Amino acid sequence: MRRIAALLFAVFAAFPAAAEDVYPGHPITLITPYPPGGATDFLARTLAEGMRTELGQTVIVQNVGGAGGTVGSLQAARAKPDGYTLLLHHIGMSTIPALYKKLAFDPLAAYEFIGVFAEAPMMILARRDFAPRNFAELVAYARANGEKFTVASAGMGSVTHLCAMLFQEALGMPLTVVQYKGGGPAVIDVRSGQVDIICDLPTTNSGAIRSGDLKAYVLTAPQRMATLPDVPTAAEVGMPSLAIGVWFGLYAPRGTPKPVIDTLNKALREIMADKAVGAQLEKIETYLLPLDQATPEAHRRKLASQIELWRPIIEKAGIQAE
Repeated sequence: MRRIAALLFAVFAAFPAAAEDVYPGHPITLITPYPPGGATDFLARTLAEGMRTELGQTVIVQNVGGAGGTVGSLQAARAKPDGYTLLLHHIGMSTIPALYKKLAFDPLAAYEFIGVFAEAPMMILARRDFAPRNFAELVAYARANGEKFTVASAGMGSVTHLCAMLFQEALGMPLTVVQYKGGGPAVIDVRSGQVDIICDLPTTNSGAIRSGDLKAYVLTAPQRMATLPDVPTAAEVGMPSLAIGVWFGLYAPRGTPKPVIDTLNKALREIMADKAVGAQLEKIETYLLPLDQATPEAHRRKLASQIELWRPIIEKAGIQAE
């Protein structure tokens, strides 16, 4: 009887371990290193719903903002590498190595890469009664006013800041970048005339552009947008170097097992193939990328090349945070 009891105990004790070996066996946390309400948060929630369908588990979005996205990114990097903590980050992952002197993690070494899957263009915007009528006049105005010409930024290292630096680089002259604590206050001051322009995602500004409250000068995408067809691209206005796409990638902590990464990558690709998801993202002027970018290898290459792209631009601008 003692032998039978011991055998039964061993059999039943093995069940939880076996169940836990099936990934995912419980809810997943998806960290986004920015506050709620922005494009990254919307994308995270759309992705979480798609993953819930594909993986059969709840995916909980956790907003961990602060320090240009580095707080949430570090939390994800230090999480247990079991596939139950993931990170959604955008192009900012490629700029933080140059922006921060004492970065506590190496973006290329701290994570396993799952895939790049979406991208959003940006637009240079101004108040409705700003004097320049088109992009050529805007460039002439900037050159005539020099450092008196002001560009709003949603914060150090934000996508608005990156685009401002790229515009400054394309002009070949310094501009005055005014830092704000978030995109909302920055756009308010642009609309009121406190600051001349902002380079921002059309996501939260398309309504104001259509109503005429904001004037759009140029789009940083290769092609015009169907929703705002009158806005020319950077190439069309003769400034092809002003091309910045805010790309989004999915990460897991370094050491996450390959079978788990493979499962997550498969789910990501299934989500990208869903036309309903594509239509959902188009509502915020964000677009799914080709499937060949949604691989761990392509994701790593993308991040490495973008780090090298942005480093000299940031160093030339002399911008670095502690």
